[in-house]
Amino acid sequence: MRKLSLFIATSLDGYIAKPNDDLSFLKLVENEGEDYGYAEFMANIDTIILGRKTYDYVIKQIGSSHYDNGQRDVYVITRTERPSAGRTIFYTRNISQLVNRLKSEKGKSIYCDGGAEVINELLKHDLIDEFIISVIPILLGDGTRLFKDGRPEQTLEFITVKTFESGLTQLHYKRKKTNNEPPTLYMSKKG
Repeated sequence: MRKLSLFIATSLDGYIAKPNDDLSFLKLVENEGEDYGYAEFMANIDTIILGRKTYDYVIKQIGSSHYDNGQRDVYVITRTERPSAGRTIFYTRNISQLVNRLKSEKGKSIYCDGGAEVINELLKHDLIDEFIISVIPILLGDGTRLFKDGRPEQTLEFITVKTFESGLTQLHYKRKKTNNEPPTLYMSKKG
């Protein structure tokens, strides 16, 4: 079974965006040649799930090739139907059904790139298997919270923590399996 991974940055006080979806605080840790493990992580991904706001922001700032490089399926979770574009599918139905279907198919890992609504919907259904959270050394005080109230408690297993010269700290956890849950076969880097 494939795993679904969250790879995201947050402020120390738990915000993934400032008010008005402003991500400028991420520039505090931008260092030429440092991607904080993103390229290595993406080498094991063949499917991306993300919210429409996150998708629109990245398309505007970076371009469509950031997601749809012809080698990955991209599911943009949206309330508004739109035609597919390349391997990008604008998905309007039940996200937990989508993720369960994707997990049961063969392939590499699945990457959730946000936003908060999508992440918290996945958490409500206990569908995120791995958490790679980069903590930016800033207290924003307001904005979009990474984790919202109203989801079930979940116990995580610590994998590793990395620190970087920029002050960024990267936390890596995986979801702890319950006793009655079958073990997940994780894809190796060669997988």
